[in-house]
Formats: sequence, C-alpha cells, structure tokens
Amino acid sequence: MDDRQRYDRATAALEAPFAIVDLAAMRANAADLVRRAAGKPIRVASKSVRSRPLLERILAMDGFQGIMAFTLPEALWLAAHGFTDILVAYPTTDRHALATLAGDATAARHITVTIDSPAHLDFIESAVAGVHARAEIRTCIDIDAGYVALGGKFRAGALRSPIREPDQAADLAADLAKRPGFRLAGLLAYESQIAGVGDDPPANAAYARLIRLMQARSARELVVRRGRIVHAVRQIADLEFVNGGGTGSVERTTREKAVTEIAAGSGFFHPRLFDFYRRFTGRPAALFALPVVRRPALDTVTVLGGGYLASGPPSLARLPQPYLPAGLRYAPDEGAGEVQTPLLGPPAGDLRVGDRVWFRHAKAGELCERFDTLHLIDGDTLVESIPTYRGEARTFL
Repeated sequence: MDDRQRYDRATAALEAPFAIVDLAAMRANAADLVRRAAGKPIRVASKSVRSRPLLERILAMDGFQGIMAFTLPEALWLAAHGFTDILVAYPTTDRHALATLAGDATAARHITVTIDSPAHLDFIESAVAGVHARAEIRTCIDIDAGYVALGGKFRAGALRSPIREPDQAADLAADLAKRPGFRLAGLLAYESQIAGVGDDPPANAAYARLIRLMQARSARELVVRRGRIVHAVRQIADLEFVNGGGTGSVERTTREKAVTEIAAGSGFFHPRLFDFYRRFTGRPAALFALPVVRRPALDTVTVLGGGYLASGPPSLARLPQPYLPAGLRYAPDEGAGEVQTPLLGPPAGDLRVGDRVWFRHAKAGELCERFDTLHLIDGDTLVESIPTYRGEARTFL
C-alpha cells in the first residue's frame, strides 16, 4: 500500500481540508536528528511544531532536551503546562509578559530570555520595575553567526544580533553581571546560512557550488570565532549552555567543542524546503489534504483553498508542494489561491470531485497556523487527533 492509499484509508471519515502527521515518518526523522547530533542534546524549536501534545511526544524520545520558544507569552504558557528548560530565542518587548515572568518564581526558574544589547537590559528593567519580590531573570546572549567576506561587501546569514566579536560579547556579559536581578545562563548562535540553506538546489549546479563554497568557508570562520566568544564570556559567567545550529547543520555544528547543544525543529516534519540538502534525507511527515471541488478541463482540477504561502523572500519555493498524487503542478497564472487552487497535469485526469490532493508545506510549523487539529497517522490508522496552538486558542504571532 503506497502513502496516498494509507493516508486516504486512515482519514476516510474526515472532511478535507485537514492536516496530518505521519508518526512513523516523524519518528524516523527524530532518530536521524539524534544520530547526526552524535551525543549532544537537541533543543526542540517549538516554532516548527506548534502543538503542545506533539512537543510532549518529541521530548519523551531519547536525545531531546528543552524547548526553544519563539515568544515569551508562549514560553509562559508552556511553563504553566509543565514544560521546563525553555529558551526564548528572540528578544521580547512584551512588558506584561516580562512582568509576569519576574513575578513568577517557578516560571523564572524554567525560562531564559534572549538579549543582544544593553538596550534590552534597560527595557527589561523598566518593564519589571514595579514587580514586588522580583525573581531573578535568566538571560542568553544571541551572537551574530552570519558569514561576512570581501571587507563587509558580502554577507550570508540572518540579520539578527549586533554582537559579533569576543570583546563585544564580553562587554555585554560584564554589563549584565553588574545589574542586580539578572543571570547569564547561555549563548545562542544560529548559522542560518548553513542550517537553513539547502546545498543541493534543483537544476542549478553552478549555484549549488557557490552555496557549498560559502558554507564551507562560513563553517571554518565560525568554529574559530564562536569558540573565542564562548571562551571570552566564560571568563565572566558560568554558562549552562551554548546553543547552535539547526536542522540543516546538525552534524557540522555538533563537532564544535564550544557548542553544548543543538537546536532543531523543521527536521521532525521535513517540509519541502529541506529536500535540498546533500548531508541528510528526511521523510515528509506533515501534510495537509484539500478536496477536489471542480474539473475545469480534462487535465485540470481545482481544490478548495491552498494559498498557504510560507514566510521569507517571495518565490515559488515558498508555495506548498502538490505531493500526492505525484505530477500535479500549479497553473502559472494563478498559483496557490486564497479559496481555490487549480492544478494541472496528467494525474488530474484520474481525480474526481470529492477526491483529495495531499500537499506539503514549504516550512514546518507555519502549517499549524492554518489548522486547529493534527490527525496522527500510524500505518493506515488514525490513532489520535491533537490540537495545534491555534486549536488551543493560542496565536502567539
């Protein structure tokens, strides 16, 4: 029985649109992440999962430890439901959430907030100034892991932290150490130009060679610079963790002695954007089904909805992938539509009104912002239906 038959059989009683997670595929992906991490714990990036019950399942597996959250309100909510060791990987300016954190000793023990400048410390101090019996606030310094060359004329990597050199990180750590009520718990560096950029793009060999060259040089530069930054900061603070990497760079980042844990999230679902890496191959684990509602022509069907574009620079790569049956493609003048999406190709000839087309989202967790439920499939059986964040009435971004 092929995947399409399995999925159709398991979900026969459901009305599309809906989303599923193939548990066998997700378990295989998780095991591969652990293998690639080679003994270092993996912190689970919640933005790529966005389902509390699924996060619990993942953290119950060997090799995974802690959450990398994307907002402080999310972290507070997770902590209230028993999650521990939560790193908020992006700076927050939510005054109410900061005051809540400072006033809750239990949450403050389990949550670490990220900073990258004295301005963040000033803001936090202002936000919690009125809190009685303020708890110590755990912090993490985010450092710039981007690759810079040609005297600064070329840059690859996300524009995140202004902290790039050891002396800058040490100065910020020293500033923090002088302020009562703060504790420096860790360092964070996300090398997006390696972890989030596939080195095997389709049908573009020359571009692929350039990506690989950039990534090799970036990795060599970063292992030295990150090591020096960690050494400099450890002279000031007893760091509990140094977080690095992402799904696309696990086996590379884990070799760095300065890094104590790896971040990963997209690897569990293996969305479309992660098909283009030479170093690993995952199994699509999260999909959504849309029903065929029209047949405009013999080689064309129209499905309901589908305009679930992923964030990032506008491109065809950010569209969901018509996955099963294989061989369908978008109409060039319409693409993925708000309420309907035409699909062309030979398989359309065999589809009838009411049949399903299975899609993969380009990015992982963003799929969960479209659906309130994930239906968990094992083999050809639907074993459980669980809420996404949205299904629990939580939309943090």
